[in-house]
Amino acid sequence: MAKLTLQIVTQEKHMLTETVGYVSAPTPQGEITILPHHISLFTKLDTGEVHYKIGEREVSYVISGGFMDVSGGKTVTILANSAIHSDEISVAEAEAAKERAENILKEKHSQREVILAEAELRRSIMELNIARKKGLIKSRSN
Repeated sequence: MAKLTLQIVTQEKHMLTETVGYVSAPTPQGEITILPHHISLFTKLDTGEVHYKIGEREVSYVISGGFMDVSGGKTVTILANSAIHSDEISVAEAEAAKERAENILKEKHSQREVILAEAELRRSIMELNIARKKGLIKSRSN
């Protein structure tokens, strides 16, 4: 069966190189799934979950924007602003980041600080959503 080579790279480090069955990533137009032999593509990525399959195991990362390059129908390179493996999410840190960002947005700050706070808020909410999906946070019952 055909496979893809996936690379995830941030400004700080090369996160991984894996052989995978598919890659799904968040774009401004919605989630896109890349299978082996996909046409070449270069697209912007939104903050969200990148997930892929290695054998029977589903793996995910939370990314905060960036770009994805699909080349030759067999290589997918994700250049993310930031990325964290779903197993490395700290619920306490994500909740603190969410609270910090919400406090900044409530007060009067420079446009730059507001933009950074909005990005931090989106990233922390996505991390909390993934943590909830993995059962690290109990859902509140109504």
